[in-house]
Amino acid sequence: MRRSHRLFFVFIVLVPLLVLGVAGHEFRLFERGWFNLKTWWQPAEQSIGLDRYQVAIEAQPIEGLDDDISALTYDPDRKSLFTVTNAKSELIELSLDGRILRRVPLTGFGDPEAVEYVGPNSYVITDEREQRLIRVRLDDDTPFLDANDAEQLSLGIGLNGNKGFEGLAYDSVGKRLFVAKERDPMMIYEVHGFPHDNPDKPYAVHVLQDRKRDRRLFVRDLSSLQFDERSGHLMALSDESRLVLELDVQGRPLSTLSLRKGFQGLQRNVPQAEGIAMDDAGTIYLVSEPNLFYVFRQP
Repeated sequence: MRRSHRLFFVFIVLVPLLVLGVAGHEFRLFERGWFNLKTWWQPAEQSIGLDRYQVAIEAQPIEGLDDDISALTYDPDRKSLFTVTNAKSELIELSLDGRILRRVPLTGFGDPEAVEYVGPNSYVITDEREQRLIRVRLDDDTPFLDANDAEQLSLGIGLNGNKGFEGLAYDSVGKRLFVAKERDPMMIYEVHGFPHDNPDKPYAVHVLQDRKRDRRLFVRDLSSLQFDERSGHLMALSDESRLVLELDVQGRPLSTLSLRKGFQGLQRNVPQAEGIAMDDAGTIYLVSEPNLFYVFRQP
């Protein structure tokens, strides 16, 4: 009888606790819960305030696009958005209300997964599997883009199949290119010296990593990044956690934007968030596979 009682205790009490502990660690529930408690008790004064954003356009299909959309960046010169697709490799320009303005075929880019505006007519596109950064120039009459004609940088850090470079963000003042590695392990690299903008200076690339900041990321993966020039803060998008996380200049989490039903005015979960961008006015744009478009604004 005593043995049966012990077995009953193990299966009824200890096993659920073990499962809860494993799930809490895997989904970063404890860190996220502690962060929510802290921000509820004392909101960060210097944050962008992602929690105050409300959805203005929700799950609008991008007409004429059926491929798996990936990444998003805002072009302040053209006042438009750019994204890439990797099934049929294209660089696609979108209006701020989610309409296709232009499609540019990509050749030799392998598995394009992210795109980032880095200057007038200049963008960086990632090849996820080979961990290449490819800088391209796009003029109004450019018919296609060939990676063989572009400036390239191969990093090859912790090669891991399709869990490679998933997101980009650019700090134009600090001349830093943030590169997100999706997971296993999840990291954000800072690349200095690429793109190379000054021909009078030698080509020198430095890659930095902030392990303390990366450990603070209480999300399961990284899908995209966005750097806010006004505050100097970095936003990290996680598809699996359905969350946008704001980090301050020291890499500390400040605020979050939830992509789950019932939060930020959403009627449904964002199914597979892949790209985030912010314009000059602070409006946040987001895309989700296969072709869904979202806009979030502060009231």
